[in-house]
Amino acid sequence: MSDSEAQQPHRRNQLNDLSGREWLYATRSIALTGTPPTPLNDLTAEEWAAWSAPILASAYPTRGPASAAHHIRKAHPSPKPPALLSEIIRFFTKPNGWVLDPFAGVGGTLLACAQTQRQAIGIELSPHYIDLYGQAADALNLARLPVLQGDAREVLNSPSIQQQRFDLVLTDPPYSSMLSRARTGQRRKQGNGAATPFTDDPADLGNVDYPTFLRELTSIVAQTLQSLRVGGHLVLFVKDLQPTPEHHNMLHADIVSALYQLSQLRYRGYRIWYDQSAMLYPFGYPYSFVANQVHQFLLIFQKQAEGEL
Repeated sequence: MSDSEAQQPHRRNQLNDLSGREWLYATRSIALTGTPPTPLNDLTAEEWAAWSAPILASAYPTRGPASAAHHIRKAHPSPKPPALLSEIIRFFTKPNGWVLDPFAGVGGTLLACAQTQRQAIGIELSPHYIDLYGQAADALNLARLPVLQGDAREVLNSPSIQQQRFDLVLTDPPYSSMLSRARTGQRRKQGNGAATPFTDDPADLGNVDYPTFLRELTSIVAQTLQSLRVGGHLVLFVKDLQPTPEHHNMLHADIVSALYQLSQLRYRGYRIWYDQSAMLYPFGYPYSFVANQVHQFLLIFQKQAEGEL
């Protein structure tokens, strides 16, 4: 690849408008925080070396103007940084492309779409979170993109979803009863030990048992495929749980296995988001090893044509 080719979008690139160099950064197995350097930048050799390293020691800010209204969005148990979502959206879509988020939460995906000149529709069960998204959009002087209130299993059949063809489904589902469990050990230092579920609605996937969650998530993904164009992508955020004697709790592996039953969905691999803002606690100290879960998986799937391998 010549220098000029690395600095311009390839003429055969039908996926996005990234240059060869930007593509190279975007396909690393670890999703680094921040924005990759642009071609012909003014980085020093030391700065360039830092960006070329497999892990970047930085974190998205949670205070100030660069926090993307985190002071509003933090009311949600697991808000994703719009800056991170913007990088994903820029890779998997072109400007004015369409993005669907069936678990919109406080609208991180929608904020990122507004920031990157993409179109989007969100679905969210909680009216409270929808209101917070609107407040965040206003605080950032961004257009409010549409969010349909209701259960994704029902709303995905609405005309506004069915009549649109999306380029990307990008979402962070509530994972079974992960946040409904009472806090223990060092986690109590962050609060009073109480559980922090997304909502108290029985329809919330965050309030069902694990086998039910896998079945329902598979069903919802199958519904999104009806509106996802052939060649379009699905990107799911997944964070594993600590293993127990009963189960390994590698959620990302179970979810990939569950979604393999969808014939039009091809698993393409994953990236790892290393969240440097995650707090570290001495779990298990001084008796046994307990991992600090500071990363999340971005599971990447692609819709295939009927009969395509």
